[in-house]
Amino acid sequence: MDPRLRFLNLFLLLCALGLSRGLISAQGLNSPAPKAIADLKDAIVKLLGFQSEDLKVSGFDVRDALVGQTLAYEFDIEIGNKKYPFKLLEDVNRWEYVHLPIFRVEESIEQNGLVKIGESDERVGPVLAPFQLAGPMELWIQDGDDMRVSIPHDVDAGVVKKVMLAEGTTVTVKGARSVSMRHPLDLPLPLNRTQNNLASGLLTLANHLRLTSLTQDKTLLSLRIVGPTSLASPSSSPSKLKLKRLAPGLVELSKTNPATPAVPIAEEDEDTILTPDRFTTLWPLASINGSNPNLQGFEKLLYSVLGDQAKKTGSFRLVKAEVSAQTSVKMGFRVERRIKEEEMDWSRYPEWKTKPETMKMYFEVLGKVEGNKVIPERVMEVPDPVRVEDTVATNLLTGNQTMSTLPIVHPPPNYFTL
Repeated sequence: MDPRLRFLNLFLLLCALGLSRGLISAQGLNSPAPKAIADLKDAIVKLLGFQSEDLKVSGFDVRDALVGQTLAYEFDIEIGNKKYPFKLLEDVNRWEYVHLPIFRVEESIEQNGLVKIGESDERVGPVLAPFQLAGPMELWIQDGDDMRVSIPHDVDAGVVKKVMLAEGTTVTVKGARSVSMRHPLDLPLPLNRTQNNLASGLLTLANHLRLTSLTQDKTLLSLRIVGPTSLASPSSSPSKLKLKRLAPGLVELSKTNPATPAVPIAEEDEDTILTPDRFTTLWPLASINGSNPNLQGFEKLLYSVLGDQAKKTGSFRLVKAEVSAQTSVKMGFRVERRIKEEEMDWSRYPEWKTKPETMKMYFEVLGKVEGNKVIPERVMEVPDPVRVEDTVATNLLTGNQTMSTLPIVHPPPNYFTL
């Protein structure tokens, strides 16, 4: 082959490779934003209450997104005919710059040479810290296929959907994403409270429920656990647990030695036995002590809602109670809105300045990650990160006067100046 023809073929091949590489990089630069950001923008527009035609939400940079793990508490209390919903979020102890999979846009070259842009299918699932539950109660496991029972050695229990905890049984729950109450509870009033122990009211209430569940044939407390969970006997427990299959998907955990039958409590001795000094844990959460600061905060909140009703004889209903671990995301963004003539007072606006057509505001959104979406929970306005200062020429400030026509000002002398 002619050397010149060979050189021409090599040159054309290199040009083709360079062109294809340039097309790939161009598509990567102009790739669309992840779907999670697009859904977040729509949710923020609805949350702010503006019309989408007059509002432009932009400025999201996933590289500056701060990610942290936190706990969310949701309670619904019914007093009389009024319902009070509460949602509390713990402060995030540590924010980190983490690139979440839902914000990731992956590029892969298929065999035909085309570029395919898709979102990752990975999931980020925070879990609750291990906690202990004490019977008598029932547990409904949502992800029973991945259930693990260790008492203390692993037991092949098959697919477990429901677990009955007998009286005197304590298990450690690991890997749960959320724990919620399945049925409402009627709680008695008044709440006994002492000055030395702020959590005495909740402790008294918890022990009252425990004693009530012992005297009833039907299980009083029923919880739902979400997430691949493992149940294990506490390492500090001297006695072992035994597992009994009651039905397909239904097992019972009890102690090897039978529990001591509960002794009925007389009404005049109930206040003496249910003192906070004797019962220091919040049933059925055996791992929570009465001095827990979160527990004290919940009791203060409950007293503030009940008011004078907390000291009167009666009852209130706990309709909903849920604790869940969630991934929180904090991001900044910019909102641009077109300014209408009737909204602004231009009388004090300098004539030499160009009137702005849009108004820019800066916000920070705090949201939670659910699947492939970020659900905004709080939107806060933040100061403008870049402050623009006007620079005016000297002749405009002095009215276009020359220096010779300006008055001469002599400052007071300073005797310490050499």
